[in-house]
Amino acid sequence: QVQLVESGGGLVQAGGSLRLSCAASGSTFSINDMGWYRQVPGKQREQVAIIRSGGSTNYADSVKGRFTISRDNAKPTITLQMNSLKPEDTAVYYCYVNYERNRVLFASWGQGTQVTVSS
Repeated sequence: QVQLVESGGGLVQAGGSLRLSCAASGSTFSINDMGWYRQVPGKQREQVAIIRSGGSTNYADSVKGRFTISRDNAKPTITLQMNSLKPEDTAVYYCYVNYERNRVLFASWGQGTQVTVSS
């Protein structure tokens, strides 16, 4: 199994920046993709950014050019640098990984960290 611990959420004014971090532990050698999702009450959880084991990335259209995901496979950790934040970025942000075990793909989620952007 893989356990995830997030840090870095908080309150920021529109236009400001925040940096989220997520540290993985456990069977980290089997991790494939790592990323961030977010969710607001009453809505489905949406993918924000994904970084694959090879380093390729995908971003939601709403955050392209403002958010940057990075990965350190040695630790392993991922970070999400969020710039030019908007009130609509307010959500609970969840760290996500998928990993393979006995040829079966599993997913792990962090506990979530609140990001609030005031206008």
